[in-house]
Amino acid sequence: MTGPRRSIDELLAEARARLDRVAAEDLAAEQAAGALVVDIRPSERRASDGELPGAVVIDRLVLEWRLDPASPNHIPESGDYERRIIVVCNEGYGSSLAAVTLQDLGLLRATDLIGGYAAWKELHV
Repeated sequence: MTGPRRSIDELLAEARARLDRVAAEDLAAEQAAGALVVDIRPSERRASDGELPGAVVIDRLVLEWRLDPASPNHIPESGDYERRIIVVCNEGYGSSLAAVTLQDLGLLRATDLIGGYAAWKELHV
């Protein structure tokens, strides 16, 4: 089986074209407006770099199951397909791909943080 081949840069560009991405300086306002911020960084990164205040921590491996309102394993905060969800990784690459996957599940307001935790931390050092 063969199909069209795309580079990761092409895949990332396609994903980001679908997202209304959030700048680090706007994250607090998004949270105040009710957005669910989801930190998908590995525990080692959170331990070494710090926690993201107000974020729910979900392993990337189970992200879709925890956020899909139709999943029996969803977290209580994800019971609404209309809720704004902002996915955060370390630098904003994996979070873009994860956010598009959430959109494919029907969470159409899912997006990610431009520059990831590193961009947020730069503002808060």
